[in-house]
Amino acid sequence: MNPSATVPASSSSSSWLAGLVGGRSLKSAAGSGSGTSSIPAGSDGLGLGSRKNQLRGVLFKYGPKPVQVAFKTGDFNQQVIFIGGLTDGLLATEYLEPLSIALENEKWSLVQPLLSSSYVGYGTSSLEQAPVSDREYRATLPETAAMIDLAAKMISEGRGMELMPREANPDAPITAYRYHSLCAYMGDDDMFSSDLSEDQLRLRLGHMSSTPCQVISSLADEYVPDYIDKKALVERLCQALGGAEKVEIQWGNHSLSNRVHEAVQAILDFVKREGPKGVQLNNQILRNQFFMD
Repeated sequence: MNPSATVPASSSSSSWLAGLVGGRSLKSAAGSGSGTSSIPAGSDGLGLGSRKNQLRGVLFKYGPKPVQVAFKTGDFNQQVIFIGGLTDGLLATEYLEPLSIALENEKWSLVQPLLSSSYVGYGTSSLEQAPVSDREYRATLPETAAMIDLAAKMISEGRGMELMPREANPDAPITAYRYHSLCAYMGDDDMFSSDLSEDQLRLRLGHMSSTPCQVISSLADEYVPDYIDKKALVERLCQALGGAEKVEIQWGNHSLSNRVHEAVQAILDFVKREGPKGVQLNNQILRNQFFMD
């Protein structure tokens, strides 16, 4: 569940994003000497041959809350921040290990933060991103319509922060507000649905128009209903984003676990092309690398 964008880091020390960017360096954490690289021995240029799902780096806190920890590989000022989707946490996708290796070769670090919404926390905290329409997927489930009505009723009664019945979302506890946000038409998380108008999409995505952005479209995403024209949808989303770059990966599944090399190459090409040039910044961030459709 995952446009990608390069944006300058916040200068505020109180910002959680600044905390991520300012995480401990590998040198200060590991001391002098070797052993800080995440590149396994015998890897190829992109690291696609290792397949160990192992990374070496630094685990650090970026804020005061217990959950506000992040894992950083590589020791560079330029950083890619990976934020996954519902149920995701560290090492959420199979391409992260080879991506970290490829980024190190280009002198970029990879940072994987944990958020309050990570793993099963999405039911009570929002990711504020999810490029595959959760609403359109959940509309295919038989219990959804009745549960939307229940969530709307609870919200109208001032009980939006109370938990829904277990059958609404067996995988994790979920509040009425979060359920309505994910499942209802024009809910707060309904930003990528195929039945939204051009104006509705621009209203929700247009703030990205001034930021370099890449949308990687998995054309065989199992979470997108068959009736949706995936190519037409991703074209509309890119336009709403202000002309985002589009990458279509044929036969790619939701997490691109079956198209790891293509995913890494697309991200790496974007980072190299849209990374720092002309403007001197201490940190450039690739934020929210999403996989859609």
